[in-house]
Amino acid sequence: MTQALTEGLTIAEAAERTGVSAHTLRYYERIGALREPPERAASGHRRYTERDLSWIALLTRLRATGMPIATMLRYAELAREGTSTAAERKSLLMAHRAEVAERVEQLRQDLALIDYKISAYDEIERGSFG
Repeated sequence: MTQALTEGLTIAEAAERTGVSAHTLRYYERIGALREPPERAASGHRRYTERDLSWIALLTRLRATGMPIATMLRYAELAREGTSTAAERKSLLMAHRAEVAERVEQLRQDLALIDYKISAYDEIERGSFG
């Protein structure tokens, strides 16, 4: 499974390493979500580098935390423009972080209510109620 990254990984190998389907990798490339399109071998097949895999891992985490694809595309566009967009990229990530933190807090409250209900049923089972 460990192929030298100087040659790059095939799309199947990149899919396996990232946990993202080959279809999704092609989709991300088609819509412009990748920082740069993967290099192509002489055969025309995609070859993914460690840098590509790191970017795909970032995209995966951003999607998993609910970032809309349009926002991911904006982030990728800014990344392609270089370091002059660092402040805007940081701002975008800070706004997303605030949304994620809000959802985490809501989940904590939801979990507390579930724990309370479980405790109440524990009491009922022990015969403490009624």
